[in-house]
Amino acid sequence: MIDAQLLAERYAALWNETDPATRRATIEALWRPDGHHFVNATHAQGFDALEQRVRGSHEKNVRDAGHSFRLAGLARQLLGVVTFNWQMVQPATSAVLATGLEFLEIDDGGRIVRDWQFIVG
Repeated sequence: MIDAQLLAERYAALWNETDPATRRATIEALWRPDGHHFVNATHAQGFDALEQRVRGSHEKNVRDAGHSFRLAGLARQLLGVVTFNWQMVQPATSAVLATGLEFLEIDDGGRIVRDWQFIVG
């Protein structure tokens, strides 16, 4: 049994991570080597593609725009699925700029097999 809340916290923190080596290590800890991430028309599979996806989001939203990501509420787990909501915020004002739903299919070891990201607003 995994701790769904801890998984969600580690996942959200990944998108804020500034150190490339730590970001890569976190990706390798969270996903399986053949893991998938889907958002809009983007599909990333495998550690290299996942790293490119996270780095691109980080550079655009965190490094360049000054935003940060955080959990919104509690994670939920049912069998091999974990879901949670997140927010992208402007730290200076706490204004919520985007919200999303993460739907993670996890393996028996608690690593992500497939990650569907739904951006709500």
